[in-house]
Amino acid sequence: MADGSQFEGFVRKHQDRVFATALRLLGRRSDAEDVAQTVFLRAFERFDAIRNHPAVGAWLTTVTTNLCLNHLTRVRRRWRLFSEIDTRDGDEAFEDTIAADDATRDGRRQLEACLHALPDHQRVPLVLFHFEGRSYEEIAATLGVSLGKVKTDIHRGRRALRDRLERNHAS
Repeated sequence: MADGSQFEGFVRKHQDRVFATALRLLGRRSDAEDVAQTVFLRAFERFDAIRNHPAVGAWLTTVTTNLCLNHLTRVRRRWRLFSEIDTRDGDEAFEDTIAADDATRDGRRQLEACLHALPDHQRVPLVLFHFEGRSYEEIAATLGVSLGKVKTDIHRGRRALRDRLERNHAS
């Protein structure tokens, strides 16, 4: 097993990618932090095998996506069971880690906020398609739904996102 400083450097290198992926998929900062922590626990368990592998970034993204989808499934089950989940979260807006001017940063924050406001069934396929570069077929297989549902949810999600952005821009 590698020493702690090697793993710490690994985490620092990949933490933004893992957290951003989780936050986009889950929409809640606290849930994204929990998933990111789990991803890095799994990475620690396999650190000797993955640390120098050229596809480690893709592996981390896949693990993050799968853990997020598992989390969303558990939340949906709880929602059905208790019929109510508190979706209000006092977490602050997603902090951009990419240096940008104020207008670009504000635009990204607004986009992230509108994206997080979408229902899971629209947000998740949108993120997988636009941010993760997955095909419709891959998304359908990953989510266990039909190709038509993926296309419909992405189309409706884009329309809802556009409407939200237009409303925010008009105010």
